[in-house]
Amino acid sequence: MSDICVLGNFVADNSFYAKQLPVKGQTVFGSGYQVGPGGKGSNQAIAAARLGSKVNFLGKIGNDANGKMAIDLYKKNNIDQKTIFISKDHPTGVAGIMINKEDGTNAIVVYPGASMEITKQEVDRFSNLIKSCKVFLTQLEIKTDVTLHALKLAKTGNAITILNPAPAIKIEDEFFKYIDFFTPNETEAEFYFGKKIESYDEAKLACDFFLKKGVKNSIITLGDKGVYFSNSEMNFPLKALDLKGKVTDTTGAGDAFSGALASGLEKKMGIKDCLNFAIKVSGISTTKKGAADAMPFLKDIN
Repeated sequence: MSDICVLGNFVADNSFYAKQLPVKGQTVFGSGYQVGPGGKGSNQAIAAARLGSKVNFLGKIGNDANGKMAIDLYKKNNIDQKTIFISKDHPTGVAGIMINKEDGTNAIVVYPGASMEITKQEVDRFSNLIKSCKVFLTQLEIKTDVTLHALKLAKTGNAITILNPAPAIKIEDEFFKYIDFFTPNETEAEFYFGKKIESYDEAKLACDFFLKKGVKNSIITLGDKGVYFSNSEMNFPLKALDLKGKVTDTTGAGDAFSGALASGLEKKMGIKDCLNFAIKVSGISTTKKGAADAMPFLKDIN
């Protein structure tokens, strides 16, 4: 039995570094380029595994060089590959990432490729694993009907469910009642809430909105302003890690947070300890280039 089961996508990240992100119609010179493993689900699985959790990643890749990159990554990080499907018809997904070298901010375009082709029937082949895991973590980078189906399976067992609603796309209200932890960043939260979030007070209002929708716990990540947490019993903000001058690349920061949150919950940390742990892991990940490659190990956190 795995501690954590992650359903999501793997993509090969093609990262471009420049002094500024181009605006519409603009061409800028880059200062660096690298190819590495990425995809929100895969990144989150790597983050949790490097923090000592036993992880299964459930996803679909192509029968190609980028797919081999994924398998090599999971072998290296002790992630069970039996839940990986290989598509004969679709290539492994890819992402184009433009990164501002000055402050680490980014803009991303994702072609999901094979990961978008995973089916309910394929998920059902591992229903016992999903039902028996301690924490089930997923996002919105595969078909939403498959994601909802998996969340329902997880809740028929005893799993704590986490939905990281990225990318922000329209979902049915039914989703919310199967979510124990809803973890949007401020942009995603604004999409679902329908209003700007520029302060802790506004974050609280958004959290209240999500709780009324049916989620048990709402966590909005606010970049360098930290996070805001709320459930039926308490609500509070927590500050971000102070990393002035150390931020290199924020590409996988949200994924590091989600993976660490899952790992902390699996280890039965108290909620504040769990959130501070996730904040620290997320912050440290921004001091390195890349997404999956930047996920810190447990020894890096102390």
